[in-house]
Amino acid sequence: MKSTITIKDVAKKAGVSISTVSRVINDSKPVTDEVKQKVLDVIKETGYIPNPLARSLVTKRSQLIGVIVPEVSDSFVNEVLNGIEEVAKMYDYEILLANTYSDKEQELKSINLLRAKQVEGIVMVCWKVEEDHINYIQNCGIPATYISKTARDYDIYTVSTSNKEATYDMTKYLIDKGHEEIAFIMTSKDDTVLERERLSGYEQALNESNIKLDESLIKYGGTTYEAGYESMKELLEEGIVPQATFVTGDEAAIGAINAACDKGYKVPEDISVAGFNDVKIAKMYRPKLTTVYQPLYDMGAVAIRMVIKLINKEHLESKKIQTRNLFAGNLLKHPAFDEMRKKGEGYRASGGTCGLIR
Repeated sequence: MKSTITIKDVAKKAGVSISTVSRVINDSKPVTDEVKQKVLDVIKETGYIPNPLARSLVTKRSQLIGVIVPEVSDSFVNEVLNGIEEVAKMYDYEILLANTYSDKEQELKSINLLRAKQVEGIVMVCWKVEEDHINYIQNCGIPATYISKTARDYDIYTVSTSNKEATYDMTKYLIDKGHEEIAFIMTSKDDTVLERERLSGYEQALNESNIKLDESLIKYGGTTYEAGYESMKELLEEGIVPQATFVTGDEAAIGAINAACDKGYKVPEDISVAGFNDVKIAKMYRPKLTTVYQPLYDMGAVAIRMVIKLINKEHLESKKIQTRNLFAGNLLKHPAFDEMRKKGEGYRASGGTCGLIR
């Protein structure tokens, strides 16, 4: 018996032509139900696997979608990828993953690699969108969607979340708990829609409570554990001991907690800490981190669905889709939850009632 079964072998065993087998595999032209079932039975019996390249030449479809990510080990990226992959499988697409380590040149190489692999669409997850990359993908004629904190600055298909509302609600919650000196550790100093929204939400909550904005309480770090650690360390070494600290990233928030502990402060007894995203590490950390739940899985699912619609030339009502942030942690008595209950929207509580807010 041959080690590799070919389409010719299937045709011979089924007693049909090679072109008939091809039609059954690619569903390109109608054949009778009897013949179709006979071919499928032989394929199952022989274990024949169609050549994807040959199949794409017939169907003009590769059934491949490229996904470009900045760091595959990042918790944010992990959860977005779960949504992308699951929905892709639902629509019979395979994913080609490119990890760029946030390197601009590597991103361009990845785009070219995916183009050479004849992907039908691209989902680009990146911390910062490069305009020349957008133009390059568009000039290649490849449908694409973007998940990035800078994506909404451009006229492209994007998926994002309502950052101002979430940042406002978390800051307001901290104020309602009696905190007035609230440090705000942002992930970036870049002047982007996302950063402006988050800062605006923080400032609005302070203004409404007649709390003067103190620029010394605002730090610009990053999304990593190390960035959060250094930002909190800087605050404390400057002699600033905030009553609460709101960090716009969970890994960075845990870094901030450990920096405070290493300086001899207790969390939450001395400094309350809140995070943003509700990634897996936030659920694992003890005491559990109070954090804003960002629907990362849903963002990935929506982004891949948008690409598939673009590939199939289906109508999209909007280029820019926003998913809604909820709360996770010890926010169970927050007014926002009462409103969500009235609307029947529910909430996700990963931190129980014992988070890191006193």
